[in-house]
Amino acid sequence: MDATLCEGTHVDLTVIAIPAYFSTMGAEYAYLKRQAAERAPIAGDYTREDTLASLAMGVGSLLAPLTLKKLVEPVTPGKGRYGKALVVGALGAAVATTVADAVARRQEAGELPEAGTIPEDAAAPRPTNRRSRRSLARRIASSTGVAAVAGGVLAASTMWASKTAAQKIFANHDRDLGDGVLANLGAIVGWDFIYYWNHRFMHETRWLWAIHVVHHSSEHYNLSTALRQPVLDVFGMFIPYGALSAIGFRPDTIETARGVNLLYQYWIHTETIGKLGPVEEVFNTASHHRVHHGSNRQYLDRNHGSILIIWDRLFGTFEREDEPVRYGLTKNIDTYNPLKIATHEHADMLRDVAASTTWRDRLQFVFRGPGWAYDRHREMAEAVAHGDVVETDATPTVTAAGVA
Repeated sequence: MDATLCEGTHVDLTVIAIPAYFSTMGAEYAYLKRQAAERAPIAGDYTREDTLASLAMGVGSLLAPLTLKKLVEPVTPGKGRYGKALVVGALGAAVATTVADAVARRQEAGELPEAGTIPEDAAAPRPTNRRSRRSLARRIASSTGVAAVAGGVLAASTMWASKTAAQKIFANHDRDLGDGVLANLGAIVGWDFIYYWNHRFMHETRWLWAIHVVHHSSEHYNLSTALRQPVLDVFGMFIPYGALSAIGFRPDTIETARGVNLLYQYWIHTETIGKLGPVEEVFNTASHHRVHHGSNRQYLDRNHGSILIIWDRLFGTFEREDEPVRYGLTKNIDTYNPLKIATHEHADMLRDVAASTTWRDRLQFVFRGPGWAYDRHREMAEAVAHGDVVETDATPTVTAAGVA
């Protein structure tokens, strides 16, 4: 999930574990298949389409960072040769959007008479091309608004990743905790703590949810689901795991902590393992993580921890498994197409930005929680139903009588 770690020759534990992934998935599949003859289908069962989609996303999560990193390096501010051009382009698009918004609002409001005067022929309609001009202004704002938001996010995320790389931070001081057992344990706990907050933020802001939603998109829950990983991390901005280097943890030690963290998460993606008693008071388990993947209202945005569940207990996001878990999203995407799985929320988010008529809405559609977008859509629909909007070719514009 983190793009800020060093480039090195460190062995990736998650890659070494690939044979174990397939052998344990095979064992789980065989176990569930034997059971299937005596029971109804369950969410933990393997299906061909779902499993292939998860495996495809797993492969993509390994290959995409290599490709995307090469693509974004030239436009990374402070590093790439086109970084300044990206920033200037985003700012220019923001200015153009603001001007287009102002023009559109003025056209939609119409010409007002001077104070204290009465129009000569107020009752007689006059020919006007206001609608076409207004629509043009809205179309311009729609396109430039998307360019401004997308360009700004790309500039900020790539620059942040570049500035917070573990190697860079470690090289700027002389603290070194070595590579002993205590250093490795400390890095694992430190990574786990940062992971909790990054994971929580990915559920609480739509910008990051668009990246993470990939992992929650399956309506099944078995070991193959663990491999359904995001591929567009490069467009996110997270608390940097490289910050552990400021304490003195070596970049290679941090990379080892990453591998341990991901390996631990693999086995908790299953319905085959039940509750584990006292272990669940401290550690994340399959039961706790089933809750995390639930779309039941009581389970939403709960149990963000990776190895340790104590972070959720400390910060108020813990929930025990109680009612049967319903997996997937609150609004499922009903597709096994890896490209759509990877990009559907980004596409929806950019459509919302394109349809927005104010900067407030544009930014909130990106940076507020995913649930806010659904609420806003309902508000707009209700405003249309009550006639509190001015229709344009781009989107309804809520008036002062509505929810502007």
